[in-house]
Amino acid sequence: MDWAGTPQRDTGERPALLVLDLVNEIVHPDGRYAADGYGTQARERRVLDTAADAIRRARAADIPVIYVVVGFSPGHPEWPAESPVFEKAKDDGRLVLGTWATQMHDALAPRPGEAVVVKHRISAFHGTNLEVLLRTAGIDTLLLTGVSTELVVLGTAQAAHDRDYRVRVLEDATLAGDAEIHDAALKILARISTVTTVAEALPAAPSAAAAERQGVRS
Repeated sequence: MDWAGTPQRDTGERPALLVLDLVNEIVHPDGRYAADGYGTQARERRVLDTAADAIRRARAADIPVIYVVVGFSPGHPEWPAESPVFEKAKDDGRLVLGTWATQMHDALAPRPGEAVVVKHRISAFHGTNLEVLLRTAGIDTLLLTGVSTELVVLGTAQAAHDRDYRVRVLEDATLAGDAEIHDAALKILARISTVTTVAEALPAAPSAAAAERQGVRS
């Protein structure tokens, strides 16, 4: 879509949907981080289906979808050696950019023209061009989906809050390694953002038949 023409909704807000780190290495059954509980939570809570629904709804409403991908160049030159979060990444070659591991899960694949932001740390803002994209498009409200609730979602929400964005966390499209941590993170997130659901935050996308009828009328 034409980012400069991001529509202003009836609320007066200019939202964007952020899809955070829903990459194969973390949420695909064959991903190595998926074995740490993320794969199970994604399956049991149907997070990928719900995130895909959020993407469909956003696209139908002309709300920009921005994908955020964590990863490291081959050889892991950006790898933070003292980080307990990323300590496994270099040892066994995880999260290498340009490989299957750091591709978005097939259920959530970006369309041509949709922005993909690459990061090397937890927050989607740290060391990335995310804020340039948002400011250029006049975005003032962020809808957050993705993994993990207690790290990436929380870290991004805090950074967005301090940059004066409105933040809404779509809790049914987020996940942690276990349900207890997810619920605890939501309690913290509720202090700096609105915790809501995909259905509450985004208008329903029209069915294919309805869209076809609308196209005939127009």
